[in-house]
Amino acid sequence: MSNNLIIAIDGPAGSGKSTTAKLLAQKLGFLYIDTGAMYRAITYLALRNGIIGDDKKIIELAEKSDIKLDFSEGKTKIFVNGEELTDKIRSIEVNKNVSDVSKIKDLRKILVKKQREMGGKDNGVVMEGRDITTVVFPNADVKIYLTASIDERAKRRAKEFMERGTEVPLDEIKKNLEQRDQIDSSREASPLTKAEDAVEVDTSNITIEKQVDLILKEVKKAAKEKGIQLNIT
Repeated sequence: MSNNLIIAIDGPAGSGKSTTAKLLAQKLGFLYIDTGAMYRAITYLALRNGIIGDDKKIIELAEKSDIKLDFSEGKTKIFVNGEELTDKIRSIEVNKNVSDVSKIKDLRKILVKKQREMGGKDNGVVMEGRDITTVVFPNADVKIYLTASIDERAKRRAKEFMERGTEVPLDEIKKNLEQRDQIDSSREASPLTKAEDAVEVDTSNITIEKQVDLILKEVKKAAKEKGIQLNIT
């Protein structure tokens, strides 16, 4: 068993998982893995190939996809079979379809296997997604469940789109988030749910720095219990 820590972060879209997990990984010098980007990449490719709704073809697509994540300088780049898809996977069209693609049971099995392989390396890892604390790493050293109000999450998504030069009506974003919440929490395979032993952090009214500090306290506790010396920057 590795002496390094596995930090698992779950939560709904827009709850602050990616931003928090990136900063946490940077402070700890750990590997950061954005599992949502993997589902987004498959969704983007399914859209490009016109196979949305054809589960069998999407599964076949995932099986032959070599997915690589590269986290450096605070940004995650994603490559599939050597092609960079980093910016393409954040479109409104991918947003609309990713939850439906993500609920495909055999697709989740394929990507969970890839995620465990990524997180099983001999280094600390911060992994975020929808089922990290419950399915991918149920024995993670630190389990966090981030949440936030639907209005706050919609505002954050609107800001993200604006920063990429796209203006999307707030009502449309809110509706999409509500639909994703419903699909993610009710799907048969690995539904979004809070693990019993996960620490819940409501990010609605706190700064990103405060979010990271709250999680760091849990990380320090876990490190002390395992006798691991952290190097926090």
